[in-house]
Amino acid sequence: MGERRRMKFKNLITRTLSGAGFVAVMLAGLLLDKYLFAAVMLFVMVVMMHEFFKMTMGDEYRFSRALAIFAGVTLFTLTFMYKGHVLDFPGRLVILAMIPIFIVMVNSLYVKDKTDFGKFANLYTAILYIAVPVTLTNFAVFSSTGAFSGVVLLCFFIIIWASDVGAYIFGMTLGQRFGKKLFPEISPKKSWIGFWGGFLMSVIVAAALYYAGFFPQSYHILHCIAMAVLMNISGVYGDLVESQWKRHYALKDSGNIIPGHGGMLDRFDSALFAIPMGVIYLMVYNIIW
Repeated sequence: MGERRRMKFKNLITRTLSGAGFVAVMLAGLLLDKYLFAAVMLFVMVVMMHEFFKMTMGDEYRFSRALAIFAGVTLFTLTFMYKGHVLDFPGRLVILAMIPIFIVMVNSLYVKDKTDFGKFANLYTAILYIAVPVTLTNFAVFSSTGAFSGVVLLCFFIIIWASDVGAYIFGMTLGQRFGKKLFPEISPKKSWIGFWGGFLMSVIVAAALYYAGFFPQSYHILHCIAMAVLMNISGVYGDLVESQWKRHYALKDSGNIIPGHGGMLDRFDSALFAIPMGVIYLMVYNIIW
């Protein structure tokens, strides 16, 4: 019994330290410098795409996987240069990011072993599922003049994390005993009570961030609450989509890069859906700062 307690304590320490390190790196990327932001987001993107390919394709088609990752990196980099006014890069040249994607498609013609050709669909899925959402973070951190501030994107992450915490607390305390399951065939532990707990927490935190002055003055409280609602709902679906991938491939975690927390894809599953929804909302209402 004593050995079990020591192991639990050791795991708790590992989770705490690795979680704190992860948060510190994210904060540095969001708040210090645009090039550090790009480095952090590119690292996150590359690791998530690698984990996705490892999960869905194993060790097969390594060169094709590398091409797909290069296509994602190119898309992010060109968008970053345009939004960040790096070397006065013109927006029309972002279309060049399509070239590596076409190369990925053409490369499939030259692969000799086509016995499991259907796996190539995962290359395109990763670009749409991971690279595009990460690329959209550029629209949350740069103004129309190219000025950099990661505060809005940080608010997005705080809302997402608050939603996760609220869902966990309400789900563990009430949902397991009284709540109807949300998607029992995909994620048996998720309940409707947990969903509403996360919903409530995300709205409260969004309002708190607004009144604390984290959102720009051009934002209205109703916009902040509407974004929180949309991000909460889309984040839940993002979590469920990743759970479905893992369940299909009989995996508990997408990787182990963060000790005690699993893979990078496990940490950003909600964000891959929630952040694009937040960016889309801001752009539709033309309130990007």
